[in-house]
Amino acid sequence: MAVMIETALEHAFSELLQVVLQQTIQTARFKTLLKRLEKTLKGVQPVFYESWTLSKVLDRPEKEITMFIDYMEKGKELVVKCPRIHFWNVCQKLLHSNKLIRLNNELLRFFQIEFHPMSTIVRTLIGVYDLADKMDQVLSAISTRDQLVYKDATLCNVPMLPELTVGLDSHLDELKRMLLNDDTQVVVVSASGGCGKTTLVKLLCHDNQIKDVFGENILYVTVSRPSSLKTIAQKLFEHYGQNHYEFQTDEEARNQLERLMWQMGSDNKLLLVLDDMWSESESIVHDLKFRIPGYKILVTSRFLFPRFNSTYELSLLNEEDARTLLCYSAFPREGIHNNVPDELVNKIVKLCKGLPLALTVVGASLCGQSLLKWKTTYKKWSEGQSILQSNTSMLLSLKSSIDELDELPIVKECFLDMGSFPEDERVAATTIMDMWVELYNLDDEGMYTSENLLELSLRNLINLVPRGKDTSELEGYCNELNVTQHDLLRELAIHLSSHEPVEERKRLFTEIFGNRFPTWWTEQITQPLNTRILSISTDETFSSIWYHLNAPKVEVVTLNIRSKKYALPYFIEKMHQLKVLSVISYGDALMSSSYVLPNLTELEIDRCYDLTELPSGFCNLVNLKKLSITNCHELDALPKGLGSLSNLEILRLSCCTKLQELPKSIEDVICDEETSYLWMNVESDLYNLKVNVVEDDRIESFMKIIQ
Repeated sequence: MAVMIETALEHAFSELLQVVLQQTIQTARFKTLLKRLEKTLKGVQPVFYESWTLSKVLDRPEKEITMFIDYMEKGKELVVKCPRIHFWNVCQKLLHSNKLIRLNNELLRFFQIEFHPMSTIVRTLIGVYDLADKMDQVLSAISTRDQLVYKDATLCNVPMLPELTVGLDSHLDELKRMLLNDDTQVVVVSASGGCGKTTLVKLLCHDNQIKDVFGENILYVTVSRPSSLKTIAQKLFEHYGQNHYEFQTDEEARNQLERLMWQMGSDNKLLLVLDDMWSESESIVHDLKFRIPGYKILVTSRFLFPRFNSTYELSLLNEEDARTLLCYSAFPREGIHNNVPDELVNKIVKLCKGLPLALTVVGASLCGQSLLKWKTTYKKWSEGQSILQSNTSMLLSLKSSIDELDELPIVKECFLDMGSFPEDERVAATTIMDMWVELYNLDDEGMYTSENLLELSLRNLINLVPRGKDTSELEGYCNELNVTQHDLLRELAIHLSSHEPVEERKRLFTEIFGNRFPTWWTEQITQPLNTRILSISTDETFSSIWYHLNAPKVEVVTLNIRSKKYALPYFIEKMHQLKVLSVISYGDALMSSSYVLPNLTELEIDRCYDLTELPSGFCNLVNLKKLSITNCHELDALPKGLGSLSNLEILRLSCCTKLQELPKSIEDVICDEETSYLWMNVESDLYNLKVNVVEDDRIESFMKIIQ
């Protein structure tokens, strides 16, 4: 029997090694992980030629060996599946990567008895195994809560509660009392960023007593900065299925919204929640006060609104609740912390000063860390300035979590890049990852960039949510990930990127309100800017009249535009190193631009809601490799000359519901076998599409689109 077990083990091992060697050569997918697996297997192979070592391996229960043989058989199937994992399916790629990592670790664990040549690798990958566990937690949460998350994303529905809420019971009771007071129409929950205002309001909206009063008439609007009455009205109209209202003025928006509210609140009481209002939006709240019986407004803000008398100032957590929250993030296994003394935990808790966001982020950064790391973290904090005494101090307290990324410099750079994107908005993960590929020369297939996203998510520095409502729908297509980030963390990224003089900053983030440009811009700095990343955000009143900007070293431009019509800034034509242009619009139409951008390799267009066609000038972007168009619901045609983009490798179209066909110039698609599967899903809908499959080595595993 022992001989049979030994033979079966060796046979399963040999077959797994053969498959790994084959896929490492033939497959571009998961190349790094497959090479790591190959190295492990080749290191293990000598065990079968040394009887004394093999006897040690076999000196365990027969059932355990049989189970491992079965595990290697399944591992072979896992490796064979690598070429079938689509490059655009971020979530599936992460899951598959996690399984490959776990297979590698299990091989090491099984064969590590008296296995000295691999001992260094075992020690190195022991942490990777823990990371794999965390990956499972994140991805499992994404999968199992997919439908709930989708409900959160549905316009003005009340978002779901976080998994843990602490220290809010007394606050909830007082807030309910204020809100249900017949003499009060507007209640403002005020506190600094990260104190739990949003969590408290979500808790209130899910409270049974509140549900009994307002029923289904609870409308929850996250108010981004900048905002306007028209923007809020548009969201509320869309929530009720009326998508075609266009308001010319705030007065018109107010009048139409008042009529809608009367209809919705005629038989039931109505609660409007405005989450994260800024000081300049106080007048908007006043304009939303309608004389409707039973109509209430609940506002959260970092600021006090003197115009409204009913303000509830949310205090920080007490020490007991603060400890509970930190331990929940730092010790996921029911708060058990065997190797960290209570005294040290309490000291870290005190330094967080009861701020929920700080406790959550700091706890996550210390999760799984050694006792030495806890001690050095405390020492560093205790020797510095007292934290959380002001907004600046609060940012400095969170900075410690970013300092923990010093050992992962690329991940730290990726966090700082997140300041480029607007607050309180969902950004497609592919948009962010494409930018990182160009900036940091990462792999085109997105494996390392996916790992960076996951690392930031595990540290609670970003949130990953699926785009689709059902993981079974169009697997991969609707299951791509969106990225969100707490606005305080975005401010932290901007703060950490803004220490140098403007002309020396690596990242330059700027906001334009109306047509008021920052002083440094209008004063025309004499020397050129050295920035690599330029992010410009505007409000809806911006007229697209640009001042000149001399920034020849820019590689990435992100435009977050809210004006109804807009044009690309003319100065980007002088940015000869520009590789990535991302246009995220919350207005309507992109006006035609004739700029020549010879080095642009990636173009991202998102949420241009009334965009019906792309400017034909885009066909002159001769070096364009990636073109991504998402959430452009009115787009019904692509430029006829799109096929002239001979270097185009990826054409990503998502949520462009009116687009019926590809232009005739790209009716012939040449691609490898794997990429052909992507086209098969849409081939029946595109009557003029012809897919030609060729050998991988003839096109170097890239899709080429020819005229």
